[in-house]
Amino acid sequence: MAQNINPSIQSQSGTVKHNDDSKKTTSDSQAVTKRLHKELMSLMMSQDKSVSAFPDGENLFSWIGTILGPKDSVYETLKFKLSLQFSSSYPYTAPIVKFITPCFHPNVDTKGNICLDILKDKWSALYDVRTILLSIQALLGVPNIDSPLNTTAAENWQKQEEYKKYVLDMYKEESN
Repeated sequence: MAQNINPSIQSQSGTVKHNDDSKKTTSDSQAVTKRLHKELMSLMMSQDKSVSAFPDGENLFSWIGTILGPKDSVYETLKFKLSLQFSSSYPYTAPIVKFITPCFHPNVDTKGNICLDILKDKWSALYDVRTILLSIQALLGVPNIDSPLNTTAAENWQKQEEYKKYVLDMYKEESN
């Protein structure tokens, strides 16, 4: 049997759905923006000066973070810059975090990619920028040498004096 369907109503409902989707995207983006503003204020108010992060220019979805090397580690006197890229699904998906400053470390590759479980399969919406930076800072002092991205660094970790030479040589490349 034939059904009476008004094609203009059908296309209107498709348009309405499209508009609903764009409203949802706008709403999601506003929620992420609000969350990132809140995290920025929290970082600015923090008394901990060993980690910091700010938006890179006007783009709230792109930040530059800074961490100081952890005390009593080969990184203690060093300062590292990282890039943090947030998606419109943040905080439900982890940001993409990479070292900008060259870092010789078992869990950091030569392109600055970081192997850290909370940035991958152990991510939680409860984490924030400060948590990420503190976790990376802790990773510097206590690497996971069983899951290295940089095998040379993992192999040399036990020889701290030699390891420190690699760290400083790579770090100095940035300042030249």
